[in-house]
Amino acid sequence: MGNADFECPHRVAIPPTKPFLESLSSNLKETFFPDDPFKQFKNQPLGPQILLWLKYFIPIFEWAPHYTLDFFKSDLVSGVTIASLAVPQGISYASLASIPPIIGLYSSFIPPLIYAMLGSSKDVAVGTVAVASLLMAAIMGKEVSPVEHPKQYVQLVFTATFFAGVFQASLGFLRLGLIVDFLSHATIVGFMGGAATVVCLQQLKGILGLVHFTHETDIVSVITSVSSQVHQWRWESIVLGCCFLFFLLLTRYLSKKKPIFFWINALAPLTSVILGSLLVYLTHAEKHGVQVIGHLKKGLNPLSATDLAFGSPHLLIAIKTGIIVGIIGLAEGVAVGRSFAAFKNYHTDGNKEMIAFGIMNIVGSCTSCYLTSGPFSRSAVNFNAGCKTAVSNIVMSIAVMITLLFLTPFFHYTPLVVLASIIITAMIGLINYEEVIHLWKLDKFDFVVCLGAYIGVVFGSVEMGLIIAVALSVLRVLLMIARPRTLVLGNIPNSTIYRSIDQYPTAEHVPGILILQLEAPIYFANSNYLRERLSRWITDEEERIKSSGETSLQYIILDLSGVSSIDSSGISMLKEIKKSIERKGFKLVLANPKSEVIKKLNKSNFIEAIGHEWIYLTVGEAVTACNFVLQTWKPSPVAAAELDSAVNSV
Repeated sequence: MGNADFECPHRVAIPPTKPFLESLSSNLKETFFPDDPFKQFKNQPLGPQILLWLKYFIPIFEWAPHYTLDFFKSDLVSGVTIASLAVPQGISYASLASIPPIIGLYSSFIPPLIYAMLGSSKDVAVGTVAVASLLMAAIMGKEVSPVEHPKQYVQLVFTATFFAGVFQASLGFLRLGLIVDFLSHATIVGFMGGAATVVCLQQLKGILGLVHFTHETDIVSVITSVSSQVHQWRWESIVLGCCFLFFLLLTRYLSKKKPIFFWINALAPLTSVILGSLLVYLTHAEKHGVQVIGHLKKGLNPLSATDLAFGSPHLLIAIKTGIIVGIIGLAEGVAVGRSFAAFKNYHTDGNKEMIAFGIMNIVGSCTSCYLTSGPFSRSAVNFNAGCKTAVSNIVMSIAVMITLLFLTPFFHYTPLVVLASIIITAMIGLINYEEVIHLWKLDKFDFVVCLGAYIGVVFGSVEMGLIIAVALSVLRVLLMIARPRTLVLGNIPNSTIYRSIDQYPTAEHVPGILILQLEAPIYFANSNYLRERLSRWITDEEERIKSSGETSLQYIILDLSGVSSIDSSGISMLKEIKKSIERKGFKLVLANPKSEVIKKLNKSNFIEAIGHEWIYLTVGEAVTACNFVLQTWKPSPVAAAELDSAVNSV
């Protein structure tokens, strides 16, 4: 059944072999530098090259020369607006991390200055993150009690922040941002929702005015702790908490309904702090069970480089915590930056963002700050306030500096219940139930990943939820690799187009030919599965033909257009499939192999075994060639009988 007489208009070319080092260099470039960031430095004199390097690694040098007064007016408004949110959030999230409230304010002073110089996003507003704060308290609080050993605990927090920064900066410098990509969208939605639920549950301590509370984060422990202390609930705190919670939720609702009133929601936390402090001061509510912040030290950040506990027996737990909160901080910060950049039609460099976050956390750990990132709530306010550049972060930093120097005594009477209300309001926005419903409709496996992360966090622990979410995401990647899709293609009537019969019911089987499409690289992980699946397709086609009485099967065409690469196990699989097909009296034909695939098939002598004349550029050409042979090749009666006998015996 040769096709020597068939004239193929296009032959599949075998690309020339590149030298090993050149090929390795090209592959590494595609893996780690897909955006080709160094293209701008080529053929440049030394002076301009140095300037370009400065602009690349310190983006402020790129946009500062073009900064205008109009930009400053917008950034000034944005900076003051997010500062009004940064102060109460900083104090609130510090309490969530079980560290002194003043550290939360410190963390909104130095890190934003660093990010303004190094960050590539115009809209990210730097600050502390609720989920990371909870993680630190949940993980390190089990090793060192923040109540019994407050100084040692704070040192561990600074140390974890340092290692989070080192980890983040390393990912950026080594171009390894793909590690963060294992946190899929569904994973982040479920994990953030679960963490937000846990954070809200933790605030019951402040809302109910409880002094003693469980250190566990799961819902069962929290409910048990709350229900066992009913006699210690303080009605004063409950009333105050409900009032401020209603006020904050109302302003949030109004700002969502009318985006032009975003500033109401932005100012609401600071307004709550001021009103709550005045109320406590005038009524002496602190003497009637309403807990307050107490004394806050005036002055700027003291240096804390000597507090980094590199010699601590708990160093490993600090490193572990740093890596976990570093990943969470990156996932949120980079995603937030990309989202707002898409709205304004500009590009953020993920690796630059990682370096910026990493360096600001390293510097922050040495200046009495704990982990900071680009929280969505603060960045959304910055975006809605009309920020133009990262100068809004500088304005916020200056406002926080003024607060640290002159205004901290005014927070003495701030009730903890107000801080709890602020945290609950912020966390409700992270429980994205609409996206969960969308995931259910769109992709059931993504829904399972999301739900698994949520349940793991709420009923287990924050660490367990993260592990479950990542494990399910990795499992999905492995399943997609190990169990790739294979499709039967048919001919769209009155055309030379071949598409999936499942997708296009009008597509028709080609008599005597079975066309199979592979939709994934062929690796050791899926070669056995593909061997079995292809064999089953052939068997099913034989049974279909036998039952329908159609022309007997003669050719198996493999459409390799979806196979981007192949390894030695994959080539061995193709050889076995070829032998199996030929034992049945059929002929294997290949269509549209990619460059990498055809090179390896050539090196393995598979092309020589199958015959170059049986490899075609398109499925259409392969079908035309097979039909040409079927129409021109007429076996003698004896040969036909022998062929039928051989096929039946197989």
